[in-house]
Amino acid sequence: MTAFKPLNVKKYPKTGQVVTPDTEYWKRLSVPTLAKEFGAIDYIDFSPIEPHYFAVTCSVRVQIYNPITKLVVKNLSRFQETAYGGTFRQDGRLLVAGDEQGLVKLFDTSSKNVLRLFKGHKAPVHRVNFTSDLLHIASFSDDKTVKLWDVASEKSIHTFAEHDDYIRAGTVNPVSADVIVSGGYDGKINLYDTRTKEVTMSVDHGSPVESLLFLPTGGIFLSAGGTEVRVWDAFAGCRLLTKLSQHHKTVTCLRLGSNGKRILSGGLDRHVKIYDVSTYQTVHTLDYPNAVLSLGVAPNDQTVVAGMVDGLISIQNMEAPARSKEVKSRRIAKITASKSSNIAIDHQITEEQRQRLDKYDRHLKRYEYSKCLDSALGIGLSTKSPELIVSVMQELIHRKGLNRALFPRDDSTLCQIIGFVCRYISEHRFTRVLIDVATTLLDVYEDKIHTLSNGVGKKFLELSYVLAREVALTYDLLELQGSLELLTAAADVSSSQDDVIHFVQDNSRTSNLKQSVMAKESSVVTV
Repeated sequence: MTAFKPLNVKKYPKTGQVVTPDTEYWKRLSVPTLAKEFGAIDYIDFSPIEPHYFAVTCSVRVQIYNPITKLVVKNLSRFQETAYGGTFRQDGRLLVAGDEQGLVKLFDTSSKNVLRLFKGHKAPVHRVNFTSDLLHIASFSDDKTVKLWDVASEKSIHTFAEHDDYIRAGTVNPVSADVIVSGGYDGKINLYDTRTKEVTMSVDHGSPVESLLFLPTGGIFLSAGGTEVRVWDAFAGCRLLTKLSQHHKTVTCLRLGSNGKRILSGGLDRHVKIYDVSTYQTVHTLDYPNAVLSLGVAPNDQTVVAGMVDGLISIQNMEAPARSKEVKSRRIAKITASKSSNIAIDHQITEEQRQRLDKYDRHLKRYEYSKCLDSALGIGLSTKSPELIVSVMQELIHRKGLNRALFPRDDSTLCQIIGFVCRYISEHRFTRVLIDVATTLLDVYEDKIHTLSNGVGKKFLELSYVLAREVALTYDLLELQGSLELLTAAADVSSSQDDVIHFVQDNSRTSNLKQSVMAKESSVVTV
């Protein structure tokens, strides 16, 4: 007798996240170490020289952390009011920061002394930067001005007053010491040339500008404001190259990673998006417990630091790639006769393996179709496995036993079946089977619809609404398909017309031929 073949339940693999080299790379970041500060974290900047200390600006101080021990090694607290934008010089020996009083202070990172004090702004200075020649400082203030300072003489060289609102973003060109870019809450981005002392170009971001960033080549810069990051080509008249709209709340900060090959943007949506510089496509996302205000990335991505609105600092170090471990399988020793032995085996007894069937398979084996469907419903609904229930229904259709499984039934199980059909009939994997089930339900209970309870009647009414909605959706999709076919057909016609034109033009080149001698002779009519 042939053994009973268990039901083959179809497995539909879930669409998982595509694993890319960037995904594996950024997942090497260690578990974050959290530090708590007083007030929101305004700015984070890494020292370009080893051991790559990073400065965290918050409240009335700038604290310098060791990325290895994750402890504060120096505290610059020469501020009477809130400090802003602490930034290292390219050699890591000096640090400049603005404050709420409109002052710009230059610190010696080794002695913590204030070397220079620049006065001239009438409102808070939120961003400061060293120019690439290390001799000047650019400051961006809420008094709507941008000032260029000479470090040696402690004097202002020039003042640009081209904004109509607070200036909260600014940066300098990493290649040219004469190019400065500022962004304000008026939505304008101004590019200045300190040699001409005027605005070279001006563009509109469309939202208050929160952050600006130059790529290492100095020809392309990015602006963050609203929910967008925009990419501009400075060499082509500040032409807009692309828009990155991956955040759903305000983008607050921009940073470069992977030695200039990746762009990181943080926002109030608690996410840090990582983009590929070559394609401007998102390659990974980092999640944080609160809104991100500032970012810092060490050279070679050794450390990634994020500052949040509640004063929390997340510090993550890049771990070395794990070596592949060889999984050694345990070997079970077996006593076997050697091939060279001459021992004859009289009879070999094989162990009989009993077939274990699931509950619905046992009912199916006994042709108990109603109980089979009940057990499948119980298992499928409890384990959230609709494919099991649909597979049982499909087997019952093949056996022509669906009518027996659906009728007669009590109100509770009938409501369960109708509710399952209503929920999953729009799922494209189950639509064909559940349409047959719905048709069978209507055929079986058509004459008894008035004798059913109110609960079952409401379920049938819900089924009619679901089916009507699916029919309307199908008509809409057919209309959309027709519109798309019309567009593609028009494109095909235009391309075919172009082919005809090219064919005519090619033939016209050979149409200017002169009549040959033989052709002239053949065209003579003899009388």
